[in-house]
Amino acid sequence: MMKYDYLIVGAGLAGATAAYELRKAGKKCLVIDKRSHIGGNVFTENVDGINVHKYGAHIFHTSDKKIWDYVNSFVEFNRYTNCPVAMAPDGRLYNLPFNMNTFYQLWGVKTPEEAQSKLDEQRREAVERMKADGVTEPRNLEEQALSLIGSDIYNLLIKNYTEKQWGRPCTELPAFIIRRLPVRLTFDNNYFNDFYQGIPVGGYTKLIEKMLEGIDVKLECDYFSQPKEEWHKVADKVIYTGEIDRYYDYQYGALQYRTVSFETVGLECPNYQGNAVVNYTDAATPFTRIIEHKHFESFGNDVYSNPKTIISREYSKEWKPGDEPYYPVNDARNGELYARYKALGDLEQDVIFCGRLAEYRYYDMHQVIAATLEKINKLI
Repeated sequence: MMKYDYLIVGAGLAGATAAYELRKAGKKCLVIDKRSHIGGNVFTENVDGINVHKYGAHIFHTSDKKIWDYVNSFVEFNRYTNCPVAMAPDGRLYNLPFNMNTFYQLWGVKTPEEAQSKLDEQRREAVERMKADGVTEPRNLEEQALSLIGSDIYNLLIKNYTEKQWGRPCTELPAFIIRRLPVRLTFDNNYFNDFYQGIPVGGYTKLIEKMLEGIDVKLECDYFSQPKEEWHKVADKVIYTGEIDRYYDYQYGALQYRTVSFETVGLECPNYQGNAVVNYTDAATPFTRIIEHKHFESFGNDVYSNPKTIISREYSKEWKPGDEPYYPVNDARNGELYARYKALGDLEQDVIFCGRLAEYRYYDMHQVIAATLEKINKLI
């Protein structure tokens, strides 16, 4: 077998960034992935003329111009702006994030002054209830959210959705999960505050293809299908982007993740819900949201020109072996466990851990790229 400078485990965003930078520096790389496609969780496939986000919605957003220019050097991005809406338990639709549209829909207030007064009243009531119970600082997510936004919005738009997403009562989730809640006293439905936002024209797979151009890639190849020593015969160093606990054979125990499953169906109609993302914030609906994929790239296009549409219902659940891990469960137990695995990783001479699974942290896409660039720049 050919000898490489680097073996890169995982053809997702972290692995592709590492491979591109190393190749640019004159290093010979082999990228392997256990799946049958490149792109990891940002993989998109074209079905009936619609680019389907196979592993859930991904919207690229950042205020870092260097990162924005970096991804745009590979492919063109559209101007998609994330403006989700929520189907609430009362059967009505509300705009997200919480803004003047939301407050008007909920309370009928029409001015920022009226909205601020109502918010202050709701927050004050929540804090006073906590004080009556002898609580001075929020002990859990519920108390944190109530102190930030009050009971009306919490019960209507946050509580049930969060409990479906994490599979735990809000009273058992740590307060730091919601350090802040975006509140805007403007009629602005843009979910993100970042300066740059969009989706690659033609889907994320095109972005990863460009990053991996000229690099050897082997798919349906599981790193754990043979002893690690065998891989070290293939390459001098390893860039590992998988789960760090699995790398060490779970010797301290398994880290916890939440995962997501999707029910994706094609429909014989041109426009199912009129928006890319609709959250379902009631307890009775088993899924957290519905994604209608064609709306991610509808700018400059007539959605009705394609008589079909594709939707994905998204279900959040506890991770088990065989599932794709999505979100780390950032509580004290998992934080301490990860610290032990990280200490092992820090001792490695020829293995570099990159990405959300290897670093056991939630990364947005721009953060994955920035963190990987920093690590690779140190190498080269």
